[in-house]
Amino acid sequence: METQGNKRRKTIFSFFKPREPTSTSEEHSPSNIDISNCNDQYSSKSQRVEIDVDSLERDPSIRIPIWQHPVNQRDEIRRAYIKMGPYQPIMPVYPRTESGQQYRRFQSSWFKQFSWLEYSPSKDAAFCFPCFLFENKKAHYPTFTTEGFKSWKRVNDGSRCSFLLHTGGPTSPHNNAVNSIDALMNLTQHIDKVMNVQTSEEVQKNRLRLMATIESIRWLSLQACAFRGHDESLSSNNCGNFIEMIRLIGRMNGSIDDVVLEKAPKNAKYTSPMIQKEILHIMANKVRNKIREEIGDAKFCILVDEAKDTSNKEQMAIVLRFVDVAGFLRERFFAIVHVTDTTALTLKKEISDVLDRNNLQISNMRGQGYDGASNMSGAWNGLQALFLRDCPYAYYVHCFAHRLQLALVVAAERETSIWLFFSKLISIVNLVSASPKRHTELRSAQAIEIAHMVATGERETGRGCNQIGSLHRAGTTRWSSHFDSICSLIDMYKAVITVLESMVNEGSSNSLRGEASGSLIVMRSFDFIFILYVMHKIMGITDLLCRALQHKSLDILNAMDLVSSTKALLQTLREEGFDSLLMNVESVCTEYDIEIPNMNACYKGATGRSCQQKDSITFEHYYRVGIFKAAIDFQVTELNSRFNDGAVELLMLSSALEPKDNFKLFNAGLIYSLAEKFYPGDFTAQEMHYLRSQLEHYKCDVLCHESFQNISTISELCQRLVETNKSQNYNLIDRLIRLILTLPVSTATTERSFSAMKLIKTAIRNKIEEDFLADSMIVYIERELAENIDSDSIIDEFYSLKNRRAQLQ
Repeated sequence: METQGNKRRKTIFSFFKPREPTSTSEEHSPSNIDISNCNDQYSSKSQRVEIDVDSLERDPSIRIPIWQHPVNQRDEIRRAYIKMGPYQPIMPVYPRTESGQQYRRFQSSWFKQFSWLEYSPSKDAAFCFPCFLFENKKAHYPTFTTEGFKSWKRVNDGSRCSFLLHTGGPTSPHNNAVNSIDALMNLTQHIDKVMNVQTSEEVQKNRLRLMATIESIRWLSLQACAFRGHDESLSSNNCGNFIEMIRLIGRMNGSIDDVVLEKAPKNAKYTSPMIQKEILHIMANKVRNKIREEIGDAKFCILVDEAKDTSNKEQMAIVLRFVDVAGFLRERFFAIVHVTDTTALTLKKEISDVLDRNNLQISNMRGQGYDGASNMSGAWNGLQALFLRDCPYAYYVHCFAHRLQLALVVAAERETSIWLFFSKLISIVNLVSASPKRHTELRSAQAIEIAHMVATGERETGRGCNQIGSLHRAGTTRWSSHFDSICSLIDMYKAVITVLESMVNEGSSNSLRGEASGSLIVMRSFDFIFILYVMHKIMGITDLLCRALQHKSLDILNAMDLVSSTKALLQTLREEGFDSLLMNVESVCTEYDIEIPNMNACYKGATGRSCQQKDSITFEHYYRVGIFKAAIDFQVTELNSRFNDGAVELLMLSSALEPKDNFKLFNAGLIYSLAEKFYPGDFTAQEMHYLRSQLEHYKCDVLCHESFQNISTISELCQRLVETNKSQNYNLIDRLIRLILTLPVSTATTERSFSAMKLIKTAIRNKIEEDFLADSMIVYIERELAENIDSDSIIDEFYSLKNRRAQLQ
């Protein structure tokens, strides 16, 4: 008597012995399945190997043939390839192939004539996409599936064109493969759906149930919320955000409540973690496709930066900068990639893989924006150098925000008194804000001070006025945070003094009382007050540049103008600002009973001993020259050193396109030289002749046109050309303007993406998968695109990815 377990393990091969395959039968087998391993395949479902369809190779000469994949996964892989479409890279110039006494090359125009055509850059050969999807082990046309077609001479050959011959008649293997694609994607006609057909009412209920899941996932992703709960069982009081969101939707809509959760079929609830990830992935891919459509055939720039996440993994953010069809400058977050190391070769490989999967060619790259790390900016083996070898027009621009940070930090460190000031400032902020008790005392003291000033008429009242704030800590990566810290101390100076006095009198330990007493002495010194207001003036000027560099739409010419204006304002402050500053400082010292030194008296530095005095100078000279002018001079020197792009020929020539002051800097000769010298790959020899003619008409037309008056940036100029349809008349000038706009300015967008990563991958969610993190981030960051995705299109794609038990169409 056989046991129940033995009965379960029996398969068809327990009763019939498979015939040993011969060479003849193997060649003529329609499915080309190696049946010697069938018993193992059918004996255990656990041997199924999961394949990541997102990592499928796209290059036709490198990818694995479909018949080499597991049988039960071939349709899923075919669908994934169909979703991606034929691999059709658009390259400026394809490699030449010697054909007799002539040289010929592949033409991108063939993609429009033959939609099934694919091209392999690594092999310089053409392939057939449908035939690849449905080829057998013995291929009908190995030239178009495995070997690759290279006889370019035989393409434009009339009726003997090799591509036309390959297409053949209605029943040719190629057209059979095309029909097979249509049949594979038409899920409603699959035999399992026909045999288990559901009514239209059941289909609508299935779609409604999935709709609730999609909208819940969309909302949670846009708010960077976790999906799952600690306990999702029926007896749990809190099943997590996702389940609770579906319950909320059900309570608001009775029709949804009747088809979700416990009332849904057991095999089609659409609430499992796997379903959640699939839907989020579909949503994220649609956002990526929208970004890819925005780019189109335009040139683009990459902005790259790295940071560690909560789980101590190195993550690399990739942002694409480009100009869309309407002339608007865009910076779109595109991918977050985990890298095992930060060497230039590893980073280049990962970036190239991301670009290649989305059919973005390195040859169309026209800019690189990184920080100043050697692995990124190295002139010989850095990342920028590696990309320049592949595309000589992908010009590298060191992030302006990093340059400014380095310039201001170095300038502060070079002047001893400024460095000491910031050290003391950080100590005071940390001391006062360290404990909740002191923080509460600070707010109470500030509230009393504000109430007194309002009562005496020193402060105006109104909505948003007289807010009680807190001291800001200075950050290490953003110089603007130092300015915020200085401003908060100026606004709360009296309240801070009150808290320090309280700590001196009522401190819990001698060390605390001593530290508070030292800080109190520092804050009541003339030197501290003077440097406090000096840095407030200087950093108030540089703060505008600091904040402007965070904008996505800032172009490189406008950024250089802001740098120039910042240096000019600092120079004006150096020449004319000391007297008014000194008067302000003296009035503050008088208000708070701080001793003011005699400016005409002899200044004594160090310990005050005469043997330590090098020069006989007055206090006025010390504060004017030794601190005020020295601080400004160091700032200007560092700005000149870090922002020396004004001497770079590319930017000098580009400035001829600026529209500010009614096109005051316009110079047709410089614009022509810009295209000729820096972008020869974007203009043919014939187009260069047309460019001269267009520049002459442009000067007489656009420069005097009323629609182009009073615009100041090259970004506005590009938009106005599109709005007035003059971009069609001056298409070459418009192309050149877009190339200049594509040049990177700062990597602020990549750093903002890391802020989003901290919200999504928290300490509690530190085991989140890489793909799930990437999908969550792109939906969260590019929310304006994610919000406009049609839910019905998500349902249709979800249904077409693989065989579903419940019918959705």
